[in-house]
Amino acid sequence: MTDPKIWTELVSYGIGVALSPIHLVLLLLLLLGEAPRRRGGLFVVGWWLTSALVVLGLLTLGHGLLLDMSHGSKHRTGLDLIAGGALVALGGRELIRSWLNQDGPPGWSRSVDRFAALPLPLLLLISSATEIISPDDLLLFAKTAGVILAQGLSLRGEIASSLVFSLSASVLLLLPLVAVLLGRERVLPMLQQGKTTLLNRGELVLGSVSLGLGGYLSWQGITGLALR
Repeated sequence: MTDPKIWTELVSYGIGVALSPIHLVLLLLLLLGEAPRRRGGLFVVGWWLTSALVVLGLLTLGHGLLLDMSHGSKHRTGLDLIAGGALVALGGRELIRSWLNQDGPPGWSRSVDRFAALPLPLLLLISSATEIISPDDLLLFAKTAGVILAQGLSLRGEIASSLVFSLSASVLLLLPLVAVLLGRERVLPMLQQGKTTLLNRGELVLGSVSLGLGGYLSWQGITGLALR
């Protein structure tokens, strides 16, 4: 029987992946530029597919290696401790950056406009690559696959769980896209304001969420050690 907590965990990890200030600002720039529905829509679809395919790939790898991801197992405990420690470190780093950059936008903001001007196929490729190789995202992908493996689901159940996660990982991108599809002119001021807020407060939000998730995963790892 599937543990109901799995859905809460999948959504939480998905939101952690979704909180990528760079990608959110990139999407807003696409929605503020030319052909916003086509370019923004393809950007969101690319992000969603990447999230789903990475988790499905990790699930396949987990089955091939016969990994035991039940709570208290050495594989899951190790993953929880590594992911928890890394996310706590990331959260602390982002909070420090937000405090140091109070007088202006973060350094990466100077590169976002250039990325948004790239040809769309190249932009989608870079977006998918950075989503996969980002250390915090990769840890959350691995943790998601571990949670799904621990449930012993059927293939259909694993696919459904992966889609729930990827939808959660895309929800913050979907919201502005849907708003533009419903009426772009009406939401232009909100898109501009959203971009400004992300540039000024994105690191603070990302740091806070990373600290929260890191603390939870560290606690999971410590309780796992106690069960061994």
